[in-house]
Amino acid sequence: MKVRSSLRSLKNQPGAQVVKRHGRVYVINKLNPRFKARQG
Repeated sequence: MKVRSSLRSLKNQPGAQVVKRHGRVYVINKLNPRFKARQG
């Protein structure tokens, strides 16, 4: 999982979902799990 200041490039990937958990924004991608990331 990467920690990024901006998730814009990751949320445009095919299969990406933007999820908010515990006040943090996550991108999870079932098609390509190497694009998992957390903002901040």
